[in-house]
Amino acid sequence: MPAEDIHVTDGMIHFAAPLQPATIIRRPNRFIIEADITGTSVACHCPTTGRIGNFVLDGLPCLLSRNDNPARKTTHTVEAISLDPPDAPEPTWIGINQNAANRYIETALRHNLLTDMITARTVLCEQALGHSRLDFLVNDDTYIEVKTPLQHVQAPLGRHIRTRRQAPFDSTDRMIRHIGELGDSLGGHQRAILIVCFLYDNPGFQVGPNPSTRHAAVRTKVAAAVDQGVEIWQVNFLLDANGVRVGRQTELTAQFTQRPASPAGPH
Repeated sequence: MPAEDIHVTDGMIHFAAPLQPATIIRRPNRFIIEADITGTSVACHCPTTGRIGNFVLDGLPCLLSRNDNPARKTTHTVEAISLDPPDAPEPTWIGINQNAANRYIETALRHNLLTDMITARTVLCEQALGHSRLDFLVNDDTYIEVKTPLQHVQAPLGRHIRTRRQAPFDSTDRMIRHIGELGDSLGGHQRAILIVCFLYDNPGFQVGPNPSTRHAAVRTKVAAAVDQGVEIWQVNFLLDANGVRVGRQTELTAQFTQRPASPAGPH
């Protein structure tokens, strides 16, 4: 959904056209999800190339947006899935379009829907900082970077949901670099914010123990950035076929002040 296809009324970020319900048939690769649209199998773009929880997606309800750009190989994008039973009268949706999350954050900033966190007068996108490009510069003094985790989905699972064995969480050098440069930016700027964005409702971002040493390195870097003054916020959007609303905006900084213990050596 391009930014020009989004408008806001009464706190709702509306889509230009309602999303179309469908049922996932299978995900043959990272980029494609095959979906059943009224009895026809259609290859749809999967906007998340990584894993989506540890779920088997086959048979799950989904919502699709349409894009008639002739340069695209697919005419539809899977915007959300539901873990509710297929016959649920009003399913709850989990957004899986991480690129759309940035557009929702941008729209929410421009329309001042995130005033618990910041009141925006100006919003610039894709701003250079060090060797990185961060998502937003707000009011000329606040850098904002947005992360939309989907490797772990915090939602209740019905008995119909099938899962695969979960691999340990791994994170990228890009994420670590951005967090570090957010902290370093405070030498010349007043604020820096890392937004953990969820396109579904969950009560709070869980920062529990994880066996991955890579995850421990990320948490250590985040804790160091928090020491420099970086703020960590959770923002939830509630999504349906017509649009999204801001559900929660909660500061999480205190959860990241403790560094993980060093991994135990061999016994």
